[in-house]
Amino acid sequence: MERLTEHLIVISFDCLSALDFPMLSELQNFQTLLKESSYCKNVETIYPSVTYPCHATIVTGNFPNRHGVINNTFLQPGKPSPDWYWHRRHIKGTTLYDEAKKAGLTTAALLWPVTAGANIDYNMPEIFANRPWQHQIAVSLRNGSTIYQLDMNRRFGHLRNGLSQPELDDFVLESTVQTIETKKPNLLLVHFTDLDTQRHYHGFASDEAISAVHRHDNRLGRIIKALKKAGIYENSTIIALGDHSALDETKAIKLNVLLREHGLIEVDSREKLISWKAYCNSCDGSAYIYIKDKADTETKETVTELLRKLSENDANGIEKVITGEQAGALGADPQAYLMIEALQGFYFKESHQGEYIDEITAEDVAAKRYTFASHGYSPKKENYNTILIASGKGIRKNTVVPYMQLVDEGPTFARLLGLQLGATDGKIITELLSE
Repeated sequence: MERLTEHLIVISFDCLSALDFPMLSELQNFQTLLKESSYCKNVETIYPSVTYPCHATIVTGNFPNRHGVINNTFLQPGKPSPDWYWHRRHIKGTTLYDEAKKAGLTTAALLWPVTAGANIDYNMPEIFANRPWQHQIAVSLRNGSTIYQLDMNRRFGHLRNGLSQPELDDFVLESTVQTIETKKPNLLLVHFTDLDTQRHYHGFASDEAISAVHRHDNRLGRIIKALKKAGIYENSTIIALGDHSALDETKAIKLNVLLREHGLIEVDSREKLISWKAYCNSCDGSAYIYIKDKADTETKETVTELLRKLSENDANGIEKVITGEQAGALGADPQAYLMIEALQGFYFKESHQGEYIDEITAEDVAAKRYTFASHGYSPKKENYNTILIASGKGIRKNTVVPYMQLVDEGPTFARLLGLQLGATDGKIITELLSE
């Protein structure tokens, strides 16, 4: 299949919302990108709309129930810091970077989720040191391209301040620029999380979030400049996209508190969870309810009745309850017993301690117990869509795509590189392409 571009640069601005589009159109570098671009400011995300499932969808063209990354974190009841779906092995089927590598193309990924251990030429995976004895740099080196990461850390490691933003994205930007100028990859995937962080801890439309969008505009400009300096700009395609939006919240729902009160979660004298029959696994704006023993009809009946009563009163924060089968039909995990959606203004936490609902205070957020905004909600929530802007080689100019889904991005990106992802849930958005 003919390649429509030599270099595909996919820039994920985590938590970039359709509501940001008017602001982007006024910023210098986004404005320049938009001038001769095709774009969609009505991209429907997936369910649950959290970062890791979203990014696995972007590179596979499939919903979570098919690619297997059904949440950010694993079901690990009682674990204070559950492990995330960091590793490529968690994705079922092929990916955009796998197919690019098979075709002999040069690949690079910087903090792109679910790429630890992936076969990528220049790979700096997003993975956290999640054990007391682990060191962040050692964990990253072991799961990515060792020499490449050592070089980037030697050059730009001084910019980082742990995982704090905007310093982390500043480090990622400099590494991205260096990678473009020296490696000239055919496929580059880069993930910036500054905006997502600011929205979590300051609110959706906060001054801090607006400042992050402005920083992203500068980052976009630096990437464009690097492509020109490397002499590959004319043969490159730039994709700027978001993975999900976010919604403000004032209350945290802790359903596991009630499951504990009903004898479905047991704790020891130190309040540590030691056994469970039912468990609420948070996806922030939504949550999975798992039953440990699928033959345990008594527990199922207790949970069903509890949620029926809770959903009768909006003060309890639950907008909708669906079955696992219905969740699977929406692209989420069909293995869950139930899936629940929070009303706007609420989100789910996994704690089994304290009250069922907590009012979120500034002190809570400063201590990182809770957040002021989150995602994970149904893609059907109002004002919740994200965006995609495509410009450069292989892209039709001045075209507005009225609507697309996140699952359509992978097949479309594959077509640009003359690749195929096989039978996907998404489709190629031919209106974007110049062929």
